[in-house]
Amino acid sequence: MFHKILIANRGEIAVRIIRACRNMGISSVAIYSREDAGSLHVQLADQRVCIGEGPAKNSYLNMERIIMAAKNVGADAIHPGYGFLSENSKFVRLCQENGLVFIGPSADVIDKMGNKSQARATMMAAGVPVVPGTKEPVYDAETALEMAKQIGFPVMIKASSGGGGKGMRVSESAEDFEFQFNLAQRESANAFADDTMYLERYIQKPRHVEIQIMADTQGNVVALGERDCSVQRNHQKLIEESPSPAIDAKAREAMNRYAVLAAKTVGYTNAGTIEYIVSASGEFYFMEMNTRIQVEHGVTEMVTGTDLIIEQIRVAMGQPLSFTQEDVRICGHAIECRINAEIPEKRFMPCPGQVKMIHLPAGNGVRVDTCLYSGYRIPSEYDSMIAKVIVHAPTREAAIRKMISALDEMVVVGVQTNLDFQYQMIRHPVFVAGEAHTGFIEDVMNLKLGDR
Repeated sequence: MFHKILIANRGEIAVRIIRACRNMGISSVAIYSREDAGSLHVQLADQRVCIGEGPAKNSYLNMERIIMAAKNVGADAIHPGYGFLSENSKFVRLCQENGLVFIGPSADVIDKMGNKSQARATMMAAGVPVVPGTKEPVYDAETALEMAKQIGFPVMIKASSGGGGKGMRVSESAEDFEFQFNLAQRESANAFADDTMYLERYIQKPRHVEIQIMADTQGNVVALGERDCSVQRNHQKLIEESPSPAIDAKAREAMNRYAVLAAKTVGYTNAGTIEYIVSASGEFYFMEMNTRIQVEHGVTEMVTGTDLIIEQIRVAMGQPLSFTQEDVRICGHAIECRINAEIPEKRFMPCPGQVKMIHLPAGNGVRVDTCLYSGYRIPSEYDSMIAKVIVHAPTREAAIRKMISALDEMVVVGVQTNLDFQYQMIRHPVFVAGEAHTGFIEDVMNLKLGDR
C-alpha cells in the first residue's frame, strides 16, 4: 500500500490525481514552479515542493530535483500524469534506482514502444496490421526518396521519437520530398535530439481511433473500448468521443483484440493506448502506442464506469485489475471538448493571462476537469489547455445536445479561449453526422493551420 505519492505534473491532471489519492486514503505531494505557486493543484495537495522556475526544462522536466523532492518528503511512488516525463525511460530508471515506484510501464517497454519505427517493427512481427511503410529507420533524404517511391505518394514522413505532431510532414511527390524530409528531420533533431525517421503511406482523410488498455503485473490485459479523436489541430486533439461513429461492431472487436495482443506482445503493464488510423473505406492500421494515461481518459471512464487513475495506482502496488474483460460494458455515449486559452482565428495562438471570473457547467452527466478558479493567472510557459468538458448521455445525439448546453453555460472572463470555436464544431452538420476526419478543421471549418 502506498502512503504518499508525488505527482510529477501540473494543471488539471495533477488535480485529477490528487483527488484519486484522496479517494484511496493516500497522501499527495505537489511539485510546482514559481509561476505555478498559486495553482489549484498546489493548494489541494497535502504537501507541496517548489522545484524551480520558468520553462519546463528548469522545473517539471528537472529529473534530479523531482527525485530529490520525492525522497525528502518520504514518497513511495511518483505519478507522472501525461506529457513532461511520463514517457521518459531515463526518469523511470532514476525512480527505480532511488527506491521509488514509477506509476506506469517499465523503462524497457517505454523504450520499445516510444521509438515509432521500432514499435512498427514489433507490431508487424506480432501480426498487428500496420500502415504500409518502411520496416527500417532512415537517416538521409536520398535513401528515403527511393523508399518513398516504392511505398507510393503521398507519403507521411515521421520522426521515430516524435509526438505531438513534431517531426511530421506530408510529401505529395518526388519533387517536394527532399524539402519535406529535411524539414521534418531538422524538427525532430531540435525537439527530440534524434534525427531517425521513417515513412508511411499517407492515408487520405483518415479517422483517428484509439483503444484504451489496462494491464496488471499478473499478466491480465483488458481493453476498455475505443475513443474517436479525429477532430484535431496541428495533430493536437480537440474533441474526443466514445464509442466512435466511424467503425462497426466487427472492426471494434478486431481493434480491441489487436490492442490486447499488442500489449501482451511487449509485456505491458499499467494504462496505455493503442492508436489506429482508419481509412475512409474502413481499413484500420496500428499507428503508435502511448505508454501513459491519456488526456482524454475521462471519456472512457464515463462510458465504462471505471476510475483509470485509481486502477493505475492499484496496478503499481502490485494488485490485480479490479475487473475482467467480461466485466467491461460500454454504456451510452461520452464526448469531451478541450478548452484552451488560445485564439483559433490566429492559428490557435496561446492567450495566457488572469482569469477574472469563471462559471463551470454542471448537472447530470456533466463533468469538468480543470485547474481554473477566479483570479488564477494562466502562465505563458506551459500548455494552453485549461479545462476538459466531458458529457455522458444514453445516445450520441443526446450527448451532442448536452455538450452544446454545457459549452453554452461555461463562461471564462479575462482571457480568450476556444469555447466559441468548440461550440461551432460540436454543432457543425459534418460532426453531427459523425463524419469528421482529421482534416475537419482545415478542410471543413476552413481554418488555417500550420506552425505558429
